[in-house]
Amino acid sequence: MVVVYEFGHFQLDVPERRLLRDGHIVPLRSKVFDTLCILVKNHGRLLRKEELMAQLWPDSVVEENNLDHNVSKLRQALGENGDQKFIQTVPRQGYRFVAEVKSAGEAVHDGPFLVPTPKREPPPPIQQEVRFFEARDATRIAYSVVGGGPVLVKAANWLNHLDFDLKSPVWQHWLPLLTQHHQVVRYDERGNGLSSWNVEDFSFEAWVRDFEQLIEELQLKKFSILGISQGAAVAVWYAAHHPERVERMVLVGSFARGWKHRPIPHEVERRNALMTLARLGWGKDNPAFRQMFTTMFMPDALPEHHHWFNDLQRVCTSPDNAVELMIAAGEIDVVDLLPKVKCPTLVMHCDGDEAVPIAEGRLVAARIPGAQFVELPSRNHNVIPSEPAWPIFVRHLGSFMGWDTKARRIH
Repeated sequence: MVVVYEFGHFQLDVPERRLLRDGHIVPLRSKVFDTLCILVKNHGRLLRKEELMAQLWPDSVVEENNLDHNVSKLRQALGENGDQKFIQTVPRQGYRFVAEVKSAGEAVHDGPFLVPTPKREPPPPIQQEVRFFEARDATRIAYSVVGGGPVLVKAANWLNHLDFDLKSPVWQHWLPLLTQHHQVVRYDERGNGLSSWNVEDFSFEAWVRDFEQLIEELQLKKFSILGISQGAAVAVWYAAHHPERVERMVLVGSFARGWKHRPIPHEVERRNALMTLARLGWGKDNPAFRQMFTTMFMPDALPEHHHWFNDLQRVCTSPDNAVELMIAAGEIDVVDLLPKVKCPTLVMHCDGDEAVPIAEGRLVAARIPGAQFVELPSRNHNVIPSEPAWPIFVRHLGSFMGWDTKARRIH
């Protein structure tokens, strides 16, 4: 790793945490120094504000002007007078270090510069009690309530399993994060997880009725909704029809129109092929068939995640139910309801999502009045902690939900 850099009249000594100008120390605050290190290490590359903030404040919800303040202090320290000869501002995007950089000292490995963060103990295991209610057609729906604070209801999405998700690295990072700030209500979709598998009605209308009945079962009057993948369409439907009850809504990897309604060449043929694979190989011990779905949903995940996601598919539903759920997701069309959503809404979508194209997330955000839209740098449909997108996701989620209402000014 390069540890000493030279640019202009300056020398940046990373291990000693010093910036020198012609041999004289230039005083910098800690976070301002860290900002300079990241910019110099990645010289020539556009660093988006979200990426910079995620590295500088991985455990804090801070205002964007903290970063702007750091860059302003850097410009002063480097003697810029409006010419941006060191740090170039890319409007509405981020910053790029544009000066020529030379390495004056090297160690064994050269890789991305990351601000060191302290190791933390893993959170204690979450204890949950699974309960059931009967839907109007006698389908048994499993649900759980954990955590404390303002209520956050997660609309069911496929694939989920209330119990398996607590152990699986595919989903287990979500619940500890959310339960720090909310009383989280989760349930398994009909035909899936711990809910009844013997189901006749897999329609979107049935999904909506189940969500409505869960709210009545728990006697919830005011709450926020988290909608992931096809769960986002259920969230949109409910928010449009019950605006008085929904405080905020977060949609991740969302779509308002199912795959049958998207103007994508050969999309229907591709989905039909996937359903044929599901019928033939979903329940078999050999995961080769299911790996096709794993690769589509989590192409850049670690092998551990692929293994668990393969198993999740097998334990959460049957081959026939998997096909029915895919058909139902393809029929979704809530585009006309988007303008009727009145609550504050945050839409986040991975820019390389191969399961649901980012254009679908953009459509959702564009049609919901006042919605915020955040692109996450990932090809995965479900963001995992080992990728750069996760801290960006957490920061935007926390800011939107008001987890740290006293956003810290840390310079």
